[in-house]
Amino acid sequence: MLTQEKPKLIGAIASESGIPIKTIRYYDDLGLLKTNGRTEGGYRLFDSDVFVRLKFIKRAQNLGLSLSEIKEFLSVHDRGNLPCDQIKVKLEEKLVAIEEQIQQLQILKQELKGLLSGWEKIPEKPEETICPIIERAKAV
Repeated sequence: MLTQEKPKLIGAIASESGIPIKTIRYYDDLGLLKTNGRTEGGYRLFDSDVFVRLKFIKRAQNLGLSLSEIKEFLSVHDRGNLPCDQIKVKLEEKLVAIEEQIQQLQILKQELKGLLSGWEKIPEKPEETICPIIERAKAV
């Protein structure tokens, strides 16, 4: 016979997961978590499956996914389907965006190196400029 675990208070969930109560409340308010009701004192109660969701949320965030994207994936899961196909598409999009950011950062890096290589300590007319190197640099 299987025994059903007793729902845990939000404080116990926070303690066991290492995630602050305030964050758990926020996730719950966004609809990322499922509560199992409240105590008479108004404290949120959660089943132990909340740990799987919290772990998923944190890992997905670390991969650059937004909370709204994560909510979509959890909704698919809650309907009884695996959201792996949708997650794959989002991760591919993130990879493309990161590649673009890397290219932009490489351009910026080269520009900064160029500025620093021609650095002048004292401008000819200091009253007419704030920083001559920055002011004569090309606009990006």
